[in-house]
Amino acid sequence: MQPLIILVLHGPNLNLLGQREPGIYGSLTLEEINRLLQAEGQKVNAQVVPVQSNHEGILVDTIHGALGQYQGILINAGAYTHTSVALRDAIAAVNLPTVEVHLSNIYRREEFRHHSYIAPVAIGQISGFGVQSYLLGLQALVHHLRKDEA
Repeated sequence: MQPLIILVLHGPNLNLLGQREPGIYGSLTLEEINRLLQAEGQKVNAQVVPVQSNHEGILVDTIHGALGQYQGILINAGAYTHTSVALRDAIAAVNLPTVEVHLSNIYRREEFRHHSYIAPVAIGQISGFGVQSYLLGLQALVHHLRKDEA
């Protein structure tokens, strides 16, 4: 069985994890989260390729470039979750299975965070479990992809 190649996209301000509002986002840095994702990827025979950007256009370009290169996308679009039709349209356009994740429970936070432009074009969404949201999202995405292979 070939390893799956999964694109992990981290949106704006996630480069500040570990120092940014640890009561909400936890104390792990983005580098630590990426290491945990890569270790989890090895367990499930998937190569994880993380990309972080604070720029919407770079995230859109990265999604466009995913076609033919990755089997699926794991995305924490950060604040763009609630504002970016461009990210939503890019995910819909490439039509790769995508799982949306969030460290915090976006539905227990400010009202504006309750709407996701990503959710309607994702196969699922996991939020509120801290770093476990990422790991559960990766597991679910790999499971979905392997199920389609069978």
